[in-house]
Formats: sequence, C-alpha cells, structure tokens
Amino acid sequence: MNGIVAKRLVFAVLDTDGDGVISRDDYFTRIDRVTLATGRGDDDPMVVHARAAGERAWAAMDADGDGRMTLDEYLAWVGVEVFDTICSPALGALFDLVDTDADGVLDRPEFIVLRTALGNPPGNAEAAFDALDADGDGRVSRHDYLMSIRTHIAGEHSPAGAVLYSPETLETSGRE
Repeated sequence: MNGIVAKRLVFAVLDTDGDGVISRDDYFTRIDRVTLATGRGDDDPMVVHARAAGERAWAAMDADGDGRMTLDEYLAWVGVEVFDTICSPALGALFDLVDTDADGVLDRPEFIVLRTALGNPPGNAEAAFDALDADGDGRVSRHDYLMSIRTHIAGEHSPAGAVLYSPETLETSGRE
C-alpha cells in the first residue's frame, strides 16, 4: 500500500465522527475511549500522562489553531519524522494505559481492548494481533506495535497496519 493511501486510511480512523475533518473532539474521543475501556479514572497518573501526550500531539496537528485538521493538512503534516517525535509518544501512552502489568507488552485481550477503543472492529484487531505476534508467544511489544504503525504511515508493508487501517475496516465501522 502506498503512503498516500495508508495516510488517508489513518485519517479516516482518526476522524471518529466521519465528518471529513479531525477535530479536537475526534482526537480526544480516542483517549476517552481507552480510558473508559481500562476502567481508569481521569486522575490516574497514566491517564494524565496520556492526555498530556495527546495535548502535545494535538497542538502539533492543529498548527493553525482552528480546531480542526483537514485531509490535505494531515497529508502535508504526517510522516515518519512526525510519527517518531509526536505520534509515537501519544500512541505509546495509550498502549501503556492498557498494559495493566506495565511489562511493555500486551496480551491478546489487552491488545483487543486498545484497538477496539481506538475504532477498529474486533476482527481486525484480532488479525493485527496475530500479524504482530510473529513468534506466537501471545504477546505484542510496545516497540513492535509502534513500528507497525510507523511502517504503515511510511507506505511500507505492514501486515498489522494493513489490517488495522484498511478500506474493510472503514466499511465495518460504518465510515468510508
């Protein structure tokens, strides 16, 4: 999958209400969903950290301060360097929210909680877990998870990214 197509698919998943723009509400809805799915309270230090990482990411995404990011703005903004400096810390903080024993890996149920809270249908989340669990130990590391998304954004082959961010994912979730 080329980089433009991959980025368009990620944009569609970030646009949680499907109105064609990523708003601040869209972006923070994802953090709220993960917080709710983990049963953590708003004052939990991990939630506070995830929200702070989200604030930094949103400030970078909404560089013109209009409270929204269009597809064209997103395509011009996102890339490997942005992923490494802005997106990875925010996504990593969400991973950490779900990593209940703080061992740097997610088992299948934890992974499914994370990805369904982020808007992926459970079947796609299951398939992504299988793609990432290459050694079959039933665990996915934080590094492998983040690198699969980074690889997808870069337009390189990412089996997990291809499942998480696919036209089928958008059809299943009701957004195209």
